[in-house]
Amino acid sequence: MPQTISAAVHYELLIKKSRFIACVQPMSDRTAAQAVVAGLRAQHPGAAHVCWALLAGGQSAAVDDGEPSGTAGRPMLDVLRHQDLEGVLATVVRYFGGVKLGAGGLVRAYTDSVAQALLQAEKVAIVKLRQLRCVVPYAMEGMLRRELELAQATLLAVNHGDSVTLAFSLPDADASALQARLNESGNGRVLWLDADD
Repeated sequence: MPQTISAAVHYELLIKKSRFIACVQPMSDRTAAQAVVAGLRAQHPGAAHVCWALLAGGQSAAVDDGEPSGTAGRPMLDVLRHQDLEGVLATVVRYFGGVKLGAGGLVRAYTDSVAQALLQAEKVAIVKLRQLRCVVPYAMEGMLRRELELAQATLLAVNHGDSVTLAFSLPDADASALQARLNESGNGRVLWLDADD
């Protein structure tokens, strides 16, 4: 099951006088990731490189920022993939210490700094939610609300008109069972709506 991390975690590594300042943090898209990277560049104007990797579905990216091709961004992205993470940004700010590390040394430095930061990060499972909407007679509203509470569904909206329209969300894995229970206890009086109705 894919996981993300709950909060940003930092880790610093010193190798042959070069400083590698790593951060891993939850991130949902490339635009937000680029804003974080721009902030790091402003915060560390003397840094030689600000390399980053984002694992976020179709918005994933791996950027070497001037390091030899394939020695920073891609290895950082591989660490995120290896740990089955999603929605995570890894950044490493490098201050050059005057000693060249070679391609293998760079790969190890970027990989290790991100891996060490992830060791300290709290990982949380990503739960896919499903949103449902239904219409019920007023007499059934109390029963429906109790069922939603038992299923630990989140009530999103309630509209009172000729009948009661409720919108709610719950983990995708639990949605079908709840719908079946409500259909049975509602004796066919629960009308399900499409999300865009």
